[in-house]
Amino acid sequence: MNYILFDGPVRNQLLPFTYTRPVADIRVGILTIREKWELFLGTTTTTVTEDYLSDKYPMVELEENVMLNASYLPNSELVELISGLKENQAIFKGDDIIAFYTTDTQEDINFDTYEAIEFDKDVTTIEHTWDIFSKNADAIQQDFDLITDGRTSQPIPVSNNVIAPEHIFIEEGAKLEFATLNASSGPIYIGKNAEIMEGSLVRGPLALCDNATLKLGAKIYGATTIGPHSKVGGEVNNSVLFGYSNKGHDGFLGNSVLGEWCNIGADSNNSNLKNNYVEVKLWDYDTERFAKTGLQFCGLMMGDHSKCGINTMFNTGTVVGVNANVFGSGFPRNFVPSYSWGGASGFTTYLTSKAFEVAKVVMSRRGIEFSAEDEAILTHVFEETKKYRKD
Repeated sequence: MNYILFDGPVRNQLLPFTYTRPVADIRVGILTIREKWELFLGTTTTTVTEDYLSDKYPMVELEENVMLNASYLPNSELVELISGLKENQAIFKGDDIIAFYTTDTQEDINFDTYEAIEFDKDVTTIEHTWDIFSKNADAIQQDFDLITDGRTSQPIPVSNNVIAPEHIFIEEGAKLEFATLNASSGPIYIGKNAEIMEGSLVRGPLALCDNATLKLGAKIYGATTIGPHSKVGGEVNNSVLFGYSNKGHDGFLGNSVLGEWCNIGADSNNSNLKNNYVEVKLWDYDTERFAKTGLQFCGLMMGDHSKCGINTMFNTGTVVGVNANVFGSGFPRNFVPSYSWGGASGFTTYLTSKAFEVAKVVMSRRGIEFSAEDEAILTHVFEETKKYRKD
């Protein structure tokens, strides 16, 4: 069967992360949403997404297709139901369409002609940016169980202090010495060729993905994901780094999400709790105003290719767009538009010519080409976000 993941109605609620990727390629837990579905289904998937993303994330449509709502994370009960779908059947949860089997083209689908099947079991959804960190503990546990089922971990080197070693899984090529690992409150997954340097203190759940690094003396609290090729130091709590992003030095990052190719300067900090302990509001791209999150703890949301200088301070519930460069003393505002250059004293437009020069250098250091597709996507984001910038 040909499986296609579609963004669904929540795409705008997941900006700025979905400016540069489909919903399916958001990382939560150990894996991206796409990787979860592909492991469960035992096959590859493609994507229905925004037109400007489709060159990099194309759709392969065959005569028979099962469409999957990418904001839903797979589990065994849901996948079993999907595997039994027949033509013109659709799985719903309330008013949401989770999946449907179609032989029609996308333009010809009429759900009034479909047989509706209600899914009444629990399922995890990613519908808001803050879901990425607030549901990360469950997502790490689910991915840990999926990835490690029937497999044996590499041995834990004897120099490490370990609590609950049965909840620790180490992939081939990983390095860790003289660290403290406490998996009593959640699993610790250490990916291929990842490294935990000496003196690091880790409390699970933690996903340290392939080729990621915990630097000397890092302090990592639970429900944290450090994506592939990312480097982290200092203090991190309940945060998700998608991949290829660095927070390499001291400073606090809490209840936050960083996209790809981000860099947090030395001794930078974010607040994740307001002084008056009230509910945190975040910038909502859909309504173009600040919206309630229902959370008391909520930190920094930073889109791809954004960076901050040393000693940067981010207020509670700050949203930074794509390719922003934040620096200087004081707190910048709680919403920093894409392609902004500056800080608390004000912002100017970060021109694409300069931003792309930096992206080419940063990506080449990891052996990855800044492609024409990448440039086209980021150029579209620059144009789409002009309305938020004021020079």
